[in-house]
Amino acid sequence: MSSIYQDAMGSDFARLHPQIQRRFGFSSADRLCAIGTGVMDRLWHGRAYTLPFLYVGTWRRIMFPEFGENVPFTIENYAYRDSLGRETVTWLRTFQTRKPRRFDAYMIHSAQRGKIVDYLGTHQHLAVDIDLSVDARGGLRLRSGEQRFYEGAIGFRFPMFFSGVADVCEWYDDAAGRFRIEVDVRNKVWGPLFGYRGSFDVEWKPMAEREIPAHAKPRREEGRE
Repeated sequence: MSSIYQDAMGSDFARLHPQIQRRFGFSSADRLCAIGTGVMDRLWHGRAYTLPFLYVGTWRRIMFPEFGENVPFTIENYAYRDSLGRETVTWLRTFQTRKPRRFDAYMIHSAQRGKIVDYLGTHQHLAVDIDLSVDARGGLRLRSGEQRFYEGAIGFRFPMFFSGVADVCEWYDDAAGRFRIEVDVRNKVWGPLFGYRGSFDVEWKPMAEREIPAHAKPRREEGRE
């Protein structure tokens, strides 16, 4: 069974570094999880006027206002079938700042939209289109596109004036023997919102779907893509 990223990228997936292929190439059929631990060299946020926006993001584990250097970091990737039968991969990031913060996301491959859809936060209120490409290092670049807000019967295209465009690059550093990541989130009017950069190691663990911890699942699943 192929991963959601293989399905989305097709033949381009083979151009990724072998370690990146492994990291993005597993599915629920593999009965594995990937737990990354490392340090973010820098965790930053935008100007003071962006802070209220970032604080609102903490309500649903989408964004946060903390900043710092050499911040301990973990990332949990579990692959499972959600209640709608969709192959899903979690991206649960925890930053050990003064007040620990989490940034949660749940990705699927949408055949309807022809790309990865990233549901952000504990309640999957935001569905974000993700474009994937291979960079010169054999790393994977993820860039966010259209965003949609869903809550109950309400559903609408989320205005980008009130949101940000995320540019994420993850690659493998052969010299250091570690994964590296850079994340930059910006708004076209307000400028830089937040981001981080650093490195981490990954431990692969056997994990059947029934063994995935409860904290890894969203509190609400959204069926609309």
